[in-house]
Amino acid sequence: MSELVAATDSVEVGRRAAVRAEKRMLIGGELVLTASGAEFDNLSPATGLVMGSTTAAGVQDMDAAIGAARRAFDESDWSTNRVLRKRALGQLQDAIEAEREDLREELIAEAGCPVMTTRNAQLDWPLADALRYPARLIDQFGWERRLDGGGLFGDRNARTVVKEPVGVVAAITPSNFPIEVILNKLGPALAAGNTVVLKPDPNTPWNATRLGRLIAEHTDIPPGVVNVVPTPSNEVAAQLGTDPRVDMVSFTGSTAVGKHLMRAGTDTMKRTFLELGGKSAMIVLDDAKPAHIVPGAVGACVHAGQACAANTRMLVHRSLFDGAVANVAMAFGAVPVGDPALPTTLVGPVISAAHKQRVLDACDRARRDGADIVVGGTAFDNVPAHLAGGHFIAPTVIVGADPRSAIAQDEVFGPVLVMIPFDDDDEAVRLANDSAFGLAGAVLSASAERAMSIARRIRTGAIGVNGGMYYGADAPFGGYKSSGVGRQCGIEGFAQYTETKTIGWRLPRQ
Repeated sequence: MSELVAATDSVEVGRRAAVRAEKRMLIGGELVLTASGAEFDNLSPATGLVMGSTTAAGVQDMDAAIGAARRAFDESDWSTNRVLRKRALGQLQDAIEAEREDLREELIAEAGCPVMTTRNAQLDWPLADALRYPARLIDQFGWERRLDGGGLFGDRNARTVVKEPVGVVAAITPSNFPIEVILNKLGPALAAGNTVVLKPDPNTPWNATRLGRLIAEHTDIPPGVVNVVPTPSNEVAAQLGTDPRVDMVSFTGSTAVGKHLMRAGTDTMKRTFLELGGKSAMIVLDDAKPAHIVPGAVGACVHAGQACAANTRMLVHRSLFDGAVANVAMAFGAVPVGDPALPTTLVGPVISAAHKQRVLDACDRARRDGADIVVGGTAFDNVPAHLAGGHFIAPTVIVGADPRSAIAQDEVFGPVLVMIPFDDDDEAVRLANDSAFGLAGAVLSASAERAMSIARRIRTGAIGVNGGMYYGADAPFGGYKSSGVGRQCGIEGFAQYTETKTIGWRLPRQ
């Protein structure tokens, strides 16, 4: 059994006992601590208190992890043994399932995500198919196809197109939906035959180190195929973007960091998959049912608005605008905020004190730019005493903002909704597309045909019509413009972890 380290000070989140966490990293098949003994604290977003610590990988550790991944790809049969890959992914699935409830508590504690979100996108949805779907694709994917015809000097020619793994993949993951993103990177990358160096967000390291332990103890994944390297150091993490032994960077996070990684990888011509930020728009047409507006708006508050695909701009036809603002503001004022461990909580804390301040600064700038904050825009302090140090923000509705202002254009990553009126369908489309981002969006209309017509005009990677859900391991997800490059999930997400080789040979003359 692995040595598990109990969270310090018996910190509790709501009525739930402190989680127990794995502090070691996984390098070359071994669960190890950094040689320097350095550690970093894991702080509870709900209390601000230290829950425990994690080993802090240094430059030498990252170098060892990259080397282990390179050797595992070059020297083991992982990249060619599809039977082994399928079996190993099944073993990992079983191992995670056995610790599902511990993982749920861990996510609530370190990510501050409300327990209700773990019943969907935070845990249960990805656990249902993020590994199973790519494991099925191992048997179903078109690894080879034959081309006929062609040739030189009268000879007949045959050609075969072969799909092969890219090589060593650096997976860099965020704090908002940590296990969901990790599983949706690991699943296709491993199923396609790659090896992986996983660098989790330092605010949420334990779910990743738990996976490292499960891989080491319960699967046949060869040493070095998966390495889990937690670190708070940007210098250490930057090695993944520049080391020539890394063939691909798979990153989910902010657009600024994504652009930096793309630039860093140019000298070594790294392939990049970037799933970045968003400022998604929900368009409410003049024939939309008023009863559907509030539920659509409240989606911007889920997990304290820390979702890249959240519809944080609501574009409402002017004939419905005043009533929509009144109803949405009333709903935002009543949204349950507080302890993420309670089943009734919708809005928990944001991830850190620094991020809380960034969100509040964005609200203050909106005021200075002439917008009106109808509700919220401040810290939320009406919490129990044991959560007084938590990073809570009151759900916020903003109107009167210039569509080109910062609050209407920049990703805030908090429970902040900007409501903007429009006069006709063409203006709605123009406003929705007037953004550097293009990740997601939504359309509400009594006419499915009209809504679908609008949806097809929006320059975005995913869009929901009348509450339709685009999420799933079989559904490609990613963005246009500054929202990213490539797709997560689906055939497209699987294929991006492969290279393409064409083999041609001359056939004997008849």
